[in-house]
Amino acid sequence: MPADFSLTDRVIVVTGASRGIGEAIARAAAAAGAAVVLTSRKQDALDEVAESIRAEGGTALPIAAHVGKPEEVAALFGRVIDEFGVVHGLVNNAATNVYFGPMLGIDDAAWDKIFEVNLKGYFYPTREFVGALKGPGSIVNTASVNALRASPLQGVYSMTKAAVVSMTQTLAAELGGAGVRVNAIAPGLVETRFAATLVDDPELRGRFVDRAPLGRHAQPDEIAGAAIYLLSDASSYVTGQVIVVDGGWTAT
Repeated sequence: MPADFSLTDRVIVVTGASRGIGEAIARAAAAAGAAVVLTSRKQDALDEVAESIRAEGGTALPIAAHVGKPEEVAALFGRVIDEFGVVHGLVNNAATNVYFGPMLGIDDAAWDKIFEVNLKGYFYPTREFVGALKGPGSIVNTASVNALRASPLQGVYSMTKAAVVSMTQTLAAELGGAGVRVNAIAPGLVETRFAATLVDDPELRGRFVDRAPLGRHAQPDEIAGAAIYLLSDASSYVTGQVIVVDGGWTAT
C-alpha cells in the first residue's frame, strides 16, 4: 500500500511558528489536513499566520507562549486539550542565538538565554505533550547541521543543538514502548530572519554554499517536507533518527 503522508484529524503543536521554518512546517501540516496550534512569544505575528492558514481552508489556533517558561507551556497545552480534546504531534522548533562570535567571548546572560530557549524550550513542551497524549504520538525536534560539525562563531548555539540530538535519541529510547516516536531534523543554511547574519553576508554564505553539492542555501518550505514525513504514518517505524536536510553539505 502507498505511504500515508496524511495528517487528517491530527492535532499538531508547532513552536516558533510565527515565521521561518516553524511557519513553513505549520503551513505544510495544515495543508496535509492537521489542525495546527501555532505558538511563539508574539500573539500578533501568530494571528497573521493563523489567518493566512484559515484563508486557505486550514485549521489554526494561535497561542502566545514562552517555551522556556514551564508555567506558560503548561497553560499552552491546557488550552490545546480544552479546544481539541487530544493532541497527536509536536514540533519543537523555537530557538534563539543572541551571540555571534568566538565561543570563549560569550557572557553569562547570553549563555543562559540560549540554553533556556533552545533546551528548556524543547524539554518543557515535550514533557507536557507526552502528559497530554491519549495514544501514540510523534515529536519532531529542529536541530541543525551545527550539531554535527564544528561551528566557529556559533559555538554555544551549536552546543545546544548537539544536546537536542542527544535528547532526541534518549527520549526515543525511553518513550518508544508507549508508541511515541521522537526524531530530529538537522537543516543546513536556510534563508530565514534567524539566519540573516549568515545569508546576507557573501563571505559567510559562501562558506556553506561553496561546499554544498547543490551549491545553494535552502528556503524554509524545503525543510517542511521532512517534518510532515516524521509526523505522519509514512514514518511509523522511524524513531531516534536525525534527518539531515542540507543540500549535501555534511557529505563533503
